Amino acid sequence: MKRNTKISAAVAAILGAPATTIVIAAPAETSTTAGTGIELQEVVVTATRREENLQNVPIAIQALTGDTLSKLNATTFDDYVKYLPNVTAQGLGPGQNNIYMRGLATGVTGIQGSGVVGSFPNVAIYLDEQSAQVPGRNLDIFAADLERIEVLEGPQGTLFGAGAEAGVFRYITNKPKLNVTEAHVNAAYETTAHGADSTNVDATINLPLIADKMAFRAVIYNENRGGYINNVPATFARADTDLGIHYAYAGGKVPANSVVINNSSVVANAINSVTYQGIRAGLLYQFNDDWNALLTQMYQQINADGVFAEMAANSLGQPQPDLTAQLYNPSFDKDHFENTALTVNGRVGALRLVYAGAYLDRNVTQIQDYTNYARAKYVDYYQCANPGKTPATAVCFTPSSTWHDIERNTHLSQELRLSTPDDWRLRGVGGLFYENYQIQEQVDWLYGSATPYFNPIGPPTGYYTVNGSVFLPNGYPVKHSTPGAVFVPGQVDSNNPNIRPPGDSFFDDIKRGYKQKAAYLSLDLDLIPKRLTITAGTRYSKTESTEVGSAIGSFGCKIFTGSPPPPNPCINHNNGANLSSLGLDTTVSGWHSRANLSLKITDDALVYYTWSQGFRVGGFNRPNSVEGGSPLAPGPDPYQAQARAHGGWVPPVDYGDDTLTNNEVGWKTMWLDKSLQWNGAVYQEDWKNVQIAIFDPGVTGNLTFSTNGGNYRVRGVETSIAWRATRSLTLDAGAAWNHTELVKEAPFVWTDGTPIDFTTLTDAKGNALSNPGGAVGSPLAASPPFMGNARARYDWTVNSYNPFVQVGVVHQGHSFATADKLTLDLQGNSIAYELPAFTTYDASIGVAKDAWVVTAYGENLSDERAQLYANYRQWYKAVTTNRPRTFGIRFSYNFSGS
Repeated sequence: MKRNTKISAAVAAILGAPATTIVIAAPAETSTTAGTGIELQEVVVTATRREENLQNVPIAIQALTGDTLSKLNATTFDDYVKYLPNVTAQGLGPGQNNIYMRGLATGVTGIQGSGVVGSFPNVAIYLDEQSAQVPGRNLDIFAADLERIEVLEGPQGTLFGAGAEAGVFRYITNKPKLNVTEAHVNAAYETTAHGADSTNVDATINLPLIADKMAFRAVIYNENRGGYINNVPATFARADTDLGIHYAYAGGKVPANSVVINNSSVVANAINSVTYQGIRAGLLYQFNDDWNALLTQMYQQINADGVFAEMAANSLGQPQPDLTAQLYNPSFDKDHFENTALTVNGRVGALRLVYAGAYLDRNVTQIQDYTNYARAKYVDYYQCANPGKTPATAVCFTPSSTWHDIERNTHLSQELRLSTPDDWRLRGVGGLFYENYQIQEQVDWLYGSATPYFNPIGPPTGYYTVNGSVFLPNGYPVKHSTPGAVFVPGQVDSNNPNIRPPGDSFFDDIKRGYKQKAAYLSLDLDLIPKRLTITAGTRYSKTESTEVGSAIGSFGCKIFTGSPPPPNPCINHNNGANLSSLGLDTTVSGWHSRANLSLKITDDALVYYTWSQGFRVGGFNRPNSVEGGSPLAPGPDPYQAQARAHGGWVPPVDYGDDTLTNNEVGWKTMWLDKSLQWNGAVYQEDWKNVQIAIFDPGVTGNLTFSTNGGNYRVRGVETSIAWRATRSLTLDAGAAWNHTELVKEAPFVWTDGTPIDFTTLTDAKGNALSNPGGAVGSPLAASPPFMGNARARYDWTVNSYNPFVQVGVVHQGHSFATADKLTLDLQGNSIAYELPAFTTYDASIGVAKDAWVVTAYGENLSDERAQLYANYRQWYKAVTTNRPRTFGIRFSYNFSGS
């Protein structure tokens, strides 16, 4: 093959350039035109597992093509999610988000341990033919050489399985092209207000290797985004109001010789830089006209420093400046994955066959500062000591602490699918599906600074029983200190079998498994050819969930003068739980279906009605119990009378499926000789037995747990318009309105089976309680009443140059960070933070000539400080904000050969 010097030079420039070098790169695609010359470009999607014009698919779909992503200057999830109305995300940085659709969200807990205690997402994430969602950590694919991003709203469980309860988010990559030689190169440089500069470079190449038989395509990318959060100078000193200071036995006061720390060693500006690096390569072989095979290999790593949430208020409740944090230890998140996929397309008689197999191996290593936890209820037990039990001998060691999270996720999936020809009057798609998720997570909380007074902890070597059971009759777990407890030796499945280092006061070391076997079938029948079609689909699935490992704390491992010392190391003597002894293994099976009736009123007008079901599998919790002073504990105090009468309450060890039923009427229309597209849908979604996460140490226990809550209803309208008003002017707009409310409260029951009426309970201070799952009429989290965006683009020609200008606006109404109305911060305020409405503006201007494009752009031009998410899991109000005002310039080059 003759060597092409243009391609060689472009690829060599990419591979040899440092991250700060600007190289020349690829242009946006130009829309094809036909007929009048101003028709909108047809978008082909595979939402029904067939290639179809988006306008002919009776499903609510949003699609961002590669051309659109380029025009939006979008490369990462944060860039393009804002232009997807009815899609929201809550999270703490790149690759640390949960994705929601149509407001179906209750809120998330902290990122630490999300693989252990988090519910699986109700929106499936797909990379081509493969699902890849895990709790709390979205697969954040860098948007280089993507054909499109598809967003399928509403339950898609018939074709896409249990993870698609509320919808599917699909990354569709460009595939190798036979007999085509082409290369694309992109580079950009950005400057961000209040922050550091950014650079981006990516290159794509497509090469035919054997004429008509084999082709190779690869993309390589490197993006370094500068940070905008400053770690400012701060001092951390204990306060008499700290909830656990009584453990110092100094009369409820901070001991005089308590350690005070500062963060001078880690003070810096723009600490939250992030780098995306990766490569994807595909090899396509065409056996004959009917059969081909595609092998794809992908590597990506995200290295994020610092934190992506500002400290809006510190652990004392004091407001702090915008875009600042007060960290006392280095913090980072490293998120790497490798993926191998094989797709075979062929024909068996008249039927089309697809086999898709893939294996994903994702590894996350994260360390975060956790110093503010020192003000919480129990921490001084681990950080203070008083051998003499007098104020003079009390000592509190450093409050500095961190948590370390190591998570590995492997996912094997295989699917065999058959479909009939598209022109048959009765059409069908059916197949078999298998997937095997494995999550291995080890989280260590290093807040035990009183190390001279503690023996180290490690995984247990067995478990305790009473009368052969690991639980007492009241549901409380049996511990080493339980009267009559008998130790039973047994092996524990641990990722790390070693004794933990001094200061490691609590750890989760858990292996979580999830296997699904499924068969599905979807049939379309044209009652009136090309006009009236009825669709019916169903899926039978069998899902097995398992969990083994341990959750170990060092309570009970403290060395007191004059007391029998705990063993050294402190194993089987602490307040830990051996999950391997609990038999955490459940299997659920069942049918979930979909029905649809669509009518083409004209060739350019489709209306449809859809009824569909979705579900999400349940999971397990770490054994937990409420503290003695909780109103849910059967204690002696008057406010505990109900708990005493009914045997108290215990957090559940497991939780079950939740389900979603969708009723939807939609329309897809083209007007003005196909230059105007107007689509929309009206829907009602009923979400039952909703999985919720709860954490309130004073009421429900000192561990986060999930349970099945109440029932919610979502009623909404969404619509989108695309109009090519003239050959030069294109307008796009989208909007969604949602009303969400709890229609049935969560059913919590006492140990004896009697329902709990939270309105009749108070805590020790006389404060009234509320149902942890929320009160009837309360809204869901991350569910703005209105979301909308609009874009206008004008392209024209001057001699041989093609200049363009584009403006965009995004608006999102107010929402709530969580549906949890029970949990309070250290000052007694609700953590169900209201996130204010915001509006942002983007613009770009540029010029193209032949294969070159130069674009100058600005994002968040008004420098709006949008609050995307807020949480209290690091013991201060942390608000995830959007990137401040950013200006950039991008160069593109596109080479197309024969």
